[in-house]
Amino acid sequence: MANPEHLSVLRQGVEAWNEWRPKNPSIIPDLKSADLSEADLSLVDLIEADLSGANLRSANLIHADLIHADLSRADLSKANLNVADLSGANLREAKLSEAKLSGADLIEADLIEGDLSGADLSGADLSGANLRSANLSGANLSGADLRSANLSGADVGRMVLSRAHLFATVLANTDLGEVKGLESIIHRGPSTIGIDTFFRSRGKIPEAFLRGAGVPDIFIQYAASLVGVPFEFYSCFISYSSKDEALAERLHADLQGKGVRCWFAPHDLKTGDRFRIKIDEAVRLYDKLLLLLSKNSLGSDWVEKEVETAFEKERRQKQTVLFPVRLDGSVMKTESGWPADIRRTRHIGDFTHWKRHDAYKEAFNRLLWDLKADKAPAPTSAKVS
Repeated sequence: MANPEHLSVLRQGVEAWNEWRPKNPSIIPDLKSADLSEADLSLVDLIEADLSGANLRSANLIHADLIHADLSRADLSKANLNVADLSGANLREAKLSEAKLSGADLIEADLIEGDLSGADLSGADLSGANLRSANLSGANLSGADLRSANLSGADVGRMVLSRAHLFATVLANTDLGEVKGLESIIHRGPSTIGIDTFFRSRGKIPEAFLRGAGVPDIFIQYAASLVGVPFEFYSCFISYSSKDEALAERLHADLQGKGVRCWFAPHDLKTGDRFRIKIDEAVRLYDKLLLLLSKNSLGSDWVEKEVETAFEKERRQKQTVLFPVRLDGSVMKTESGWPADIRRTRHIGDFTHWKRHDAYKEAFNRLLWDLKADKAPAPTSAKVS
């Protein structure tokens, strides 16, 4: 129970209380289980106060100073805590449903298993806060600072995170499937997105969010298959001569736009990567090799090596890997080597008139149809010269 003297002073009003505090610097206010519902405590000094189990429902705590206060299991439902300082406060199992916490300072606050459902935390500073297993369903955290915050196991259904700041934020065992504003998150650095989070979210996490959080591209590209969402298209690696880059870039963009996972070397390889090794890895990794045949590529040593890698993959997997398309008539005239083998044994898509819109559209739609898959991955592109 609360200390009667302390409670008596507080009931005299904030001004009397704030005058009493400096005169009793060694006293830790004991307000355990006090009934302060609907009390006007704006600007009150409750630093390190013991308010555990207190009833502060609908109380006015605007600009209140609650640094390191013990509010564990306190009822702060519908309380107004806008711009309050709760840094380092103990809010374990506290009830904060529909509370107003806009602009509040909750740095390193302990909110484990707290109920913040429907709370307004817009612009709040929750950096380093522990929100493990907290209920944040329907809460508004737009513009909030969640750097180094721990949201493991939190209920974040219908939570709003528009323009929130993340860095080293822990989102483990959390269902992000219904969180709003993930695309607009401001990532100050990588965060932790658990595999369990991806499964619980049924894969419904925007790629932009995952990439911003530092999730590797290879995981993002194949993640949907991990949760039983089949890919509509096979993935592919585009092999071409650097002199045919204009068409390669157009195909890459259009295939990506149709949901085909493509790899495009000039855009995706990091400076300093060993280019030859990376391309060999890509040919092996993706399902199909989309080969752009022209007088330029027929003379390219790199294209020849990629074709050899594709043939090897076909022999090993006993399925078609090579998807050739021609940009001119060169391959139809060759009589020797790998180009002749392709001409004799493969259907070759016709992109000879790709600069004409109707001809390109027709050839592209045929290619898209050929890349359809029942349960396989999707396309990519890469530069060779």
